[in-house]
Amino acid sequence: MKKTALITGASSGIGKEFAKIHAKTGGNLVIVARSKDKLLALKEALEKEYKIHVSVIEKDLTEKDAAKEVFNFVKYSKIEIDYLINNAGFGGIGKFHERKLEEDLNMIQLNVVALTALTRLFLPTFVEKNSGKILNVSSTASLMAGPMQAVYFATKAYVTSFSNAIAEELSETNVTVTTLMPGATETYFGKTSGMDKTSLFKNTADANSVAKDGYNAMLNGDLDVISGVSLAQKLMLKAIPITPKKVLLKQVKKMQDPNS
Repeated sequence: MKKTALITGASSGIGKEFAKIHAKTGGNLVIVARSKDKLLALKEALEKEYKIHVSVIEKDLTEKDAAKEVFNFVKYSKIEIDYLINNAGFGGIGKFHERKLEEDLNMIQLNVVALTALTRLFLPTFVEKNSGKILNVSSTASLMAGPMQAVYFATKAYVTSFSNAIAEELSETNVTVTTLMPGATETYFGKTSGMDKTSLFKNTADANSVAKDGYNAMLNGDLDVISGVSLAQKLMLKAIPITPKKVLLKQVKKMQDPNS
């Protein structure tokens, strides 16, 4: 039986790769993003190649009621969602007190509020039918504080904590919640956030390989999956619990400072 996946931020990057991977399995899609042209082009390509059905929702999830509008579209279209992939998100570099407040509030709205709302709206149906999988895209940034990206790191810390908590709440059901924590990945994120000018983004992971790791972990019902990190980054992540916090903060700040 075909599974239907709803994917946010599906017009580019990891989200687009999720859509391709799911389409290849023969599953139908509901793809959500701001760029209607990119979504329609993706819809045409996937429907032609894989003979599936793709529904397009042009929506800016930074808008207050956007998540509810996405849910209502799915409900009134009588589309049954099997996989919810909350991928949409963005970051931004700079000292918190120098950044535009509106940009950081929009970041919180997208990375935290929209993800939380979509999860809450679709989850009761998953629980009722005792079937369904949720994949929330977080970041390795969720494992530490992030000077020069204070709000972004904080939003991802929320995503990981939130996802792990509800995964345990659902442990006696067949519904699973998986958290994908990528490292620096080759997507538009680097350019739009300004991170492409930092040492952290000198060696980025392939978006397709990261998406595959996340998608497979979701199918397996895994709790967490870290993807797209180098050996040096793996060692750094393992050392976080034993590294003095001030030392860690200085290291993170240096990696994210375009002038370093």
